[in-house]
Amino acid sequence: MTTPRKIIIDTDPGQDDAVAILLALASPEEIEVLGITTVAGNVPLHLTTRNARIVCELAGKPDTRIFAGCDTPLARPLVTAEHVHGKTGLDGPVLPEPTMPVADLHAVDFIIDTLRAEAPGSVTLCPLGPLTNIATALEKAPDIAPRIAEIVLMGGAYFEVGNITPAAEFNIYVDPEAAKVVFACGAPITVMPLDVTHKALVTKPRNDAFRALGTPAGHAVAEMTDFFERFDKEKYGSLGAPLHDPCVTAYLIAPDLFEGRHINVEIETASDLTLGMTVADWWRVTGRAPNATFMGAIDDDGFFALLTERLGRL
Repeated sequence: MTTPRKIIIDTDPGQDDAVAILLALASPEEIEVLGITTVAGNVPLHLTTRNARIVCELAGKPDTRIFAGCDTPLARPLVTAEHVHGKTGLDGPVLPEPTMPVADLHAVDFIIDTLRAEAPGSVTLCPLGPLTNIATALEKAPDIAPRIAEIVLMGGAYFEVGNITPAAEFNIYVDPEAAKVVFACGAPITVMPLDVTHKALVTKPRNDAFRALGTPAGHAVAEMTDFFERFDKEKYGSLGAPLHDPCVTAYLIAPDLFEGRHINVEIETASDLTLGMTVADWWRVTGRAPNATFMGAIDDDGFFALLTERLGRL
């Protein structure tokens, strides 16, 4: 019996963030969620914090600790994505207003305190949104970097190029300065870019399987993906919406579902044209030292089988 991985989920929910959180909370054998930290991204901070609370209550886990974090990127005005996620960030299902509390401690301080209190190499950070909280913690407390077990993040793109600009994926684009700090911190990093998440498509049969679970969580997930897939189907001409953020949680439970390369990834922060681009040295042509495992492939059937089975537990 392996002990569960201790994780902090850093998130800006978002429908796909919600599914990632549900998957984590449904998998206590593999994952111990020490806390959820919220950041401004898909929608402003007050809404991402509200949405994190809604999702924990939907999962029947109202004792999960939630910490509100940074409400603006390190050096830029906030860019949000209501055009994808709706004005609340969780449009689709009708879910009750949350009643569970938000902790008094700032998310950045919770991240720092937790990494200092737990054994070195025992806490994994799982950012699902812009990297503002993680970068702020690293800048405020550089001693935490060598204590991080791994940073498993959803962000970036290489072969799939951008989804918010022609060159950049949304999470990295919103706070490229923060991404630069994180990718340079020296901790082991695993990246779930659009190259992988665009292969994790919620087709109609897969969404029907969520709905057929007959549970509040199953229904809510089906309604969430019904809502935001209209945007992706129109944009990409694909069979359904990509489930980006649950790839992070699935990797913690079943890493064999993914394949990638340990390569150098640099973040563009100066160019107007390619701001926020994850320059991934996939072909190892630069000679720059590898700093991240950049995933390129997913067993999508295995991924949806895992997701459906776990959601059925809630």
